Amino acid sequence: MTMLGYRFPLIGLVGFAFLIVWALIAIAAPFLVPYGVGEIVDFSIFTTSSDRFLLGTDYLGRDVLSRILMGARVTIGISLAAVTLAVVAGVGLGMMAALIGGWLDTAMSRFFDALSSIPSKLFGLVAVAGGGSSIPMLIVILAVIYTPGAYRFARSLAVNINAMDYVTVARLRGENLFYLARAEILPNILGPVLTDFGLRFVFVVLLLSGLSFLGLGVQPPLADWGALVRENIGGLAFAAPAVIMPSIAIASLTIAVNIAIDNLPRKIRDRGV
Repeated sequence: MTMLGYRFPLIGLVGFAFLIVWALIAIAAPFLVPYGVGEIVDFSIFTTSSDRFLLGTDYLGRDVLSRILMGARVTIGISLAAVTLAVVAGVGLGMMAALIGGWLDTAMSRFFDALSSIPSKLFGLVAVAGGGSSIPMLIVILAVIYTPGAYRFARSLAVNINAMDYVTVARLRGENLFYLARAEILPNILGPVLTDFGLRFVFVVLLLSGLSFLGLGVQPPLADWGALVRENIGGLAFAAPAVIMPSIAIASLTIAVNIAIDNLPRKIRDRGV
């Protein structure tokens, strides 16, 4: 199918459709929930789907659908903020390292190499245990974890662009580093950077869900999808929707992002390379 002058495979459009649906749910969640997120609406726990509760109830008798809808807002919001911060910082520092070179490039590269050598989950567990698990702290911790990867990716692209003749001409004109980064480097690495942005978003969602499953992520009364799985794990033996549906939500979002990225037109994915 052709859209905006690009040809998108059907499977790619399906991935984009899922992303749009989850994005709209995250934005409009407060207006979509049939019950309050923390409201106990039934005395029966781990019930199955019914006319009153489409996805049943959880371990306290709360509506699962309402908690999943609001969990989408928390999961997507935190992940999007963290990956945006990581990519902006990584790309900016990567372009500066490539343009300046010398000792600054070496020092920054060694620093980020050392930081990325720490396993992400171990770093997250230690950082959350030491700094707390408030939403701003979670965003900062997740951004710090994924900034080194964004830096290395952007630097590798920027080094190649920096060697091009048009960048040399701009230097000879006396353009400053900010102009070179903004006008010469960034437009020519934007496509791959946006693709990398999507992949890192998936990693952040999975890490956030993992931390929440371990009890170190989003804290009550808020809940993301990982926390919903953890608190309802007792219903797994009963095949309760309260534990199955948050897992499906995580899977559908991450798979949709991967499908959408894998099926981007080559002109978009490889722009500037």
